[in-house]
Amino acid sequence: QVQLVESGGGLVQAGGSLRLSCAASGSTFRRSAWAWFRQAPGKEREFVAVINWALSNRYYADSVKGRFTISRDNAKNTVALQMNSLVPEDTAVYYCAAGMVTGLRVSEYDYWGQGTQVTVSS
Repeated sequence: QVQLVESGGGLVQAGGSLRLSCAASGSTFRRSAWAWFRQAPGKEREFVAVINWALSNRYYADSVKGRFTISRDNAKNTVALQMNSLVPEDTAVYYCAAGMVTGLRVSEYDYWGQGTQVTVSS
């Protein structure tokens, strides 16, 4: 059974930092793209960042560019999202996802974690 498990969410003040991690079990995702999405209350799930399997391409949503960094460790089957300079608008449930294409759309990902809450207070 394939599982993606996120960790690292929490409550932080504006301007602070958090690091999210996602670990996969039950399968290897070394050839997969890994991505982070987020969903705020009443809004659709939106793309945040993606990294391809070769670590040669990273893409970010404009809203997080320059503040967030995605990384992965293929040997450990993990992906991380370092979030700096957080603002209240970053408040959402954050999901990691794995898929065969380096896409920006929810529909392009086959495996999803359960999500971790990030709350940024002003």
